[in-house]
Amino acid sequence: METVYGQFCPVAVASEIFAERWTPIILRELLQGSRRFNEIHKGAPRISKALLVRRLRDLERAEVIASTPRADGRGREYRLTPAGEELGEIVLQLGKWGQRWTSRVERQRLDAGLLVWDMRRRIAMERLPAGRVVVRFDFRGVPAAQRHPKIYWMLLERPSVDLCVTDPGLEVDVYVNAELSALVRVWLGDQPLAHAVRGGEVKISGDPRLSRAFPTWLMLSPLAAVPRPGEPNQRRAA
Repeated sequence: METVYGQFCPVAVASEIFAERWTPIILRELLQGSRRFNEIHKGAPRISKALLVRRLRDLERAEVIASTPRADGRGREYRLTPAGEELGEIVLQLGKWGQRWTSRVERQRLDAGLLVWDMRRRIAMERLPAGRVVVRFDFRGVPAAQRHPKIYWMLLERPSVDLCVTDPGLEVDVYVNAELSALVRVWLGDQPLAHAVRGGEVKISGDPRLSRAFPTWLMLSPLAAVPRPGEPNQRRAA
């Protein structure tokens, strides 16, 4: 059932659009550059495709997003309208509040697929060597209830990053074997990668030169700089 408050108050009317289940997550994906239906769904894999279709239509009807046919004729591309960009500021503030005040790294919230999907957007392309680098991620401690893969391949080659959930058949340059909760804490800025490596929660191996360089390629979540209560005003985000 769609949320209807039956009030003319702007907070109530705006909430009927923004506070629907999954809508803030869809807006987060669009805000971070997802444009195609499948890209948005990868950032919100637990939403059914039918519900995602409905939410996108609702947002388009509310003039929060707009869509255009793709040049290849395969589906549509979505973008935020000026109204949607303004809502994006609210999504960002909501994320900052969640980073500061909530307990995020809990077992039922861990999602390896979402982690690598986010990480692929935060690779410092200018630091990559020439040519292609293949990084394989093997995750431990993935909740048993999750049906998502535990192994992912990230193909780094300027100017793009590709993510594979099946073996691409390429020689692996860097192996990252990680406790999922530990790498999530690193991603969110709760602990340095070097600390997780020293503790054995994350192991980086493979080509010695590329393995040593890998930590310098990976930037953290854009929200990692938001301090938790009692911390200094700014945390390192890259």
